[in-house]
Order: sequence, then structure tokens, then C-alpha cells
Amino acid sequence: MKISDLKDNRRNINIQVKVIEKEEPRDVNTRYGKTKVANAKIEDDTGTFTLVLWGDQAEQVLEGSIIKIENGYVSFWNGEPQLNVGKFGKLTVVKE
Repeated sequence: MKISDLKDNRRNINIQVKVIEKEEPRDVNTRYGKTKVANAKIEDDTGTFTLVLWGDQAEQVLEGSIIKIENGYVSFWNGEPQLNVGKFGKLTVVKE
């Protein structure tokens, strides 16, 4: 799958991308307790997209890394689409 294929509320996304920009992780309170979150900009040869990194992923992923996401999904926050890994998905750092 490519970034250009990411559409509204799409599920079961398997994609390999490069992290070109990442915000500093920040603490947030969720209904499950306190955790870290960071937004990252990802790209492939078809475009860019926002990826939300939760918990350990917020620290694990670095700018310039190549990552693989399995079983991700697209959701919307403040009207903007974003890719999430979620609890049923998997994020692997292929190359730092």
C-alpha cells in the first residue's frame, strides 16, 4: 500500500514509509491513564501523511527512520486525517 491509497476511515493498512519529521513526545491523559503521544510526518514516493505515535512508539521512532506498519487505520482528529497503529496493529523500525 502507498500513502496515496490512505482514505477516510480505512482499516487493515500495511505500509512501509520514511519518517521525515517528528514532534517531541508530550504527556496526555487518556481514559486508560497517562501516556506519551507524538505526531510524525511520513512519506513515500506518492506523498506525505501524519502518523500518530502512542506510548513507547513516541520515543522509539526517530526522524529519518524507515518504519513498517501492519494493520494500521486512518482516523480523523480536528478534521485532519491521520494514520494510527492502534492496539491491534504493529510498528517495526526497519532502518534507523
